[in-house]
Amino acid sequence: MVKLVYFLWTEMGDSEHVYSLDEALAMVGFGKFQGLMLAYGGVGYIADAMEIMILSFIGAAVEAEWHLSPGEKSLISTVVFAGMLVGSYICGVISDTYGRKKGILCLATVTSVAGLLSAFSPNYASLLIFRCLAGAGLGGMHTFTTWFLEFIPAPNRGVWMIVFSSFWTVGTIFEAGLAWIVMPKLGWRWLLAFSSVPCFIILLLYRFVPESPRLLCMKGKFEEAHHILEKAARVNGTTLQNGTLVLDHIRDNEFAEPEDAPGIDEADNHKSSPSPSTFLLIFSPKLIRATLALWFLFFGNTFSYYGVILLTSELSGGGSKCTPTNAHSKQSQHANLYLDVFITSLAEVPGLIVAAFIVDRVGRKLSMIIMFVVASILLIPLLTQQIEATTTALLFGARALVSATFIVACIYAPEVYPTSIRGTAVGLTTAIGRIGGMICPLVAVALVAKCHQTYAVILFQVVILGCALSVVLSPFETKGKNLVDVLQNE
Repeated sequence: MVKLVYFLWTEMGDSEHVYSLDEALAMVGFGKFQGLMLAYGGVGYIADAMEIMILSFIGAAVEAEWHLSPGEKSLISTVVFAGMLVGSYICGVISDTYGRKKGILCLATVTSVAGLLSAFSPNYASLLIFRCLAGAGLGGMHTFTTWFLEFIPAPNRGVWMIVFSSFWTVGTIFEAGLAWIVMPKLGWRWLLAFSSVPCFIILLLYRFVPESPRLLCMKGKFEEAHHILEKAARVNGTTLQNGTLVLDHIRDNEFAEPEDAPGIDEADNHKSSPSPSTFLLIFSPKLIRATLALWFLFFGNTFSYYGVILLTSELSGGGSKCTPTNAHSKQSQHANLYLDVFITSLAEVPGLIVAAFIVDRVGRKLSMIIMFVVASILLIPLLTQQIEATTTALLFGARALVSATFIVACIYAPEVYPTSIRGTAVGLTTAIGRIGGMICPLVAVALVAKCHQTYAVILFQVVILGCALSVVLSPFETKGKNLVDVLQNE
């Protein structure tokens, strides 16, 4: 199919306009159509954030009800990230092989069902199983990022992806408020049940969701992609010029023979599973440096992000065993926990504003480097115990910046990889990040619980500065650049 389009294009000459997908997206513009996609993908991000934020609240409640040890309490968080580790890669492969929509269907089904069943867990073992399965679904949430990214014109892609990512912040704030209301009166089971609702909304609206036209072009389904773009233009009140839609790398290499462009045949020979050569592209000479840098970036960013969240739980309200708590009742400590987590969740709002302001101005790399360095500086006073107000304020600032770097990293990674392997590559990168989430509650937060707050903060600072270094070593800056469809030869 791709070769046929190329032949028709070369035979037509100037008789009919030929345009690439990025040119088509520029004609369509950003309007109501992308707004609807933004709303749908935003629900997915809200669902992801709510399910993750549950970890800040249910641990203490389950520990008290079932008389768990600190290690058993930490394992509730760890199994979620273990599930995400597997789900990230599997959903990435599904989205590349069968389509972004199928990936969304898979992750939403698993997360919604497992999340709801968690609320009915009769014992500790069943809760671990259901939370692990929910984690497997959550691991595929990066599919929403890839899917939405492929609908956005290049010039302002960074800003719109920040807006898209802001739904994560909405989810974290909403979950903190929901826990504040639900937990004291109804308990942790109702919180789990209510938190599964957004995933069921995703399933309810699934039939109205279009497939990514960029992926369709890679599969040789140009007519279907063109139909989606025409619909988008109608909804946006714009006009898609008559002509022939071709792959970007064909459009950019007018005098190249079809066989000279690597990856063209792969679009025609669609297979039910990723070929080894597709997987090896991630480690090709052109991408291996970026891949390794992104792996450490996602590992460290996930470790530090969830570390700051869980650190808030450990240090809030005088709840730390290392701080005298005689003046605090247990009810007062829980109230302070909800308040502190709610306040630090609000920190992601200024983080989003900062990221949106600089991401398309100074670029993805410099944005992350600046925010990592400042976040590390904010943690310095926490090397020693501070009063609650100071601790909350410092964690507020650190979370604002670490969450912003996380958002920029989630935009940057899909932009680095070509469409043909984007889902799989980002899924694998996200999976590496989940390892950081698995280790964090077992190592860093455990240090705080054992009154080693200084060592925990030093660990966070080292990891954060390591993330900044990994960004420096990454070879690509993607600001303002069109997405790449296939990896070209040297």
